[in-house]
Amino acid sequence: MFRKNEKHIQPALISAIQDLPEKQRARLEQSWAGTFYREFFCRINESAFAVLYAEQPSRPNVPVNVLVGLEVIKAGNGWSDEEMYDAFLYNLQVRYALGYDRIGEGEFDIRTVYNFRRRLSEYSALQGINLLEEAFEQITDQQIVELKVHTGFQRMDSTQVASNILDASRLHLLVEGVQRLHRLANEGEQQQLAEWFSPFIEDTAGHYAYQVKGQKATQTHLEKVGQALFALLTALKPVHESEVPYQVVEQLFQENFHLDEKEVRPKANREIPASSLQSLDDLDASYRFKANQHYKGYVANITETCDPKNELQLITKVQVAANITTDGQLLNEALPNLVARTDLDTLFTDGAYPTDDNDEALWQHGIQLIQTSIRDQKPDPQRFNLADFEFELNQAGEPSCVTCPQGQSAEVTQGQTSGRFARFPAEVCATCPFQLEERCRAKPQKQDPRYFIYFTLQEMRVALRRKAYLAYKQGEHNLRAAVEATVRSVKHPFPAGKLPVRGKFRMTCMLIAAVIFVNVRRISKFKANSTENSSENSAQELSFLVVLQQKFFALSFQPPILPVLG
Repeated sequence: MFRKNEKHIQPALISAIQDLPEKQRARLEQSWAGTFYREFFCRINESAFAVLYAEQPSRPNVPVNVLVGLEVIKAGNGWSDEEMYDAFLYNLQVRYALGYDRIGEGEFDIRTVYNFRRRLSEYSALQGINLLEEAFEQITDQQIVELKVHTGFQRMDSTQVASNILDASRLHLLVEGVQRLHRLANEGEQQQLAEWFSPFIEDTAGHYAYQVKGQKATQTHLEKVGQALFALLTALKPVHESEVPYQVVEQLFQENFHLDEKEVRPKANREIPASSLQSLDDLDASYRFKANQHYKGYVANITETCDPKNELQLITKVQVAANITTDGQLLNEALPNLVARTDLDTLFTDGAYPTDDNDEALWQHGIQLIQTSIRDQKPDPQRFNLADFEFELNQAGEPSCVTCPQGQSAEVTQGQTSGRFARFPAEVCATCPFQLEERCRAKPQKQDPRYFIYFTLQEMRVALRRKAYLAYKQGEHNLRAAVEATVRSVKHPFPAGKLPVRGKFRMTCMLIAAVIFVNVRRISKFKANSTENSSENSAQELSFLVVLQQKFFALSFQPPILPVLG
């Protein structure tokens, strides 16, 4: 049965916190723990999690805000579950952050945490709603309003993250598939199929693959294990077809082998899709080759504010997807949410995010995309690029007029296909110094003396992005660069960017929790600096008043000057 946690609102008169000396208690309140309690813990809407609990009268739940808070603190510090639980029991800062002021209060078994995660996962699978993500966004929106964080300028970057899976070779994974089928089969099936099972179950899959040396030997063993998998899947299908372990191994077989008239042939490596299974325990992880490195797992996309007027920047959005997902897809997915929640009008990204679909969506929402690099071929510096022209756009975001670098304008006309064109006056272009130097891209037509320029809508949008990029480069600030430090701070608790969990849902929850903790630390630092600056200002004002008072005192009581008698 769901019950809200309101005990923390009224602190105990006698407690471990109250027994601290005043200086230490003040330090505790100003630490990350105090900020966590005030800025995150007290903002959690526990009622949103009531759907995870039974409605009929039963034993009350462990406080939801405590369980959510523990998930955040665990991820923010990179702790194991054991370390998290010990910190909850004995760490005064952690207990203060979770609304407890007495040691021993609120104790529960660690299995409660596991059950809570399971319910979150099951609810997400059924309803498509991640309650932790909704809590993060709702709380961040509140922080943005109360701390007066400007959200017009935001930046975005993606990074590779690995789940807790073994970096197994192809042969290793296939032998593991045979062993999974062996565990799935009953005793009678194991004996009946012993001929196919026996070569692969005497040792671990890793040791089996380790003993195979060389490409030729590997190919021979791939053929052997493929034949075994085909025979086993065929024999076990009538009984086990509907079971998940069988379906996973069947998918593994289909991704790695050709089946021609019951002849099994291993696929070449290049034939295996990047979305193929990388682990039998993490079905969402995928493979990616990027910047001469191999990655197995996921991609995380992080968005944060970057307005120069802000003294505090907050992360506003976290996304996790299979690492074959492009940056453009991540931007397209995040845009409606960011528009609905924030005042986004300028977005800073690298060159991987812009796409035709994103250009259209950004224009519809009135958002300017500034990319810090351009993927397209560099223009010839000796000739004008489309970015050197000025465009007037109508309400639909389509060009209505174009002006050349010399200042001549022409109406833009829709072509017979998807292109646009404009014709400049011949008498002006013929004497233009840029035409005489062969720098302009406008050219006369055979049957029309006017100078003609042709471009597609996509080319124009790339030109507009290039123009914005060049203007941005000439500015004083590189507003996107700091997002890479943000990405590092989120991944820092996890060595080598490998999280201790598997599956897209658990990966998403852990990264959201890590982001929440980063925001809390930023708010804590911001408030500490604000308090320090306020104290310095107060001290300066007090010093000024003392000096003024001393001068006034000296003037008021200065002895009279007596005349000198000669």
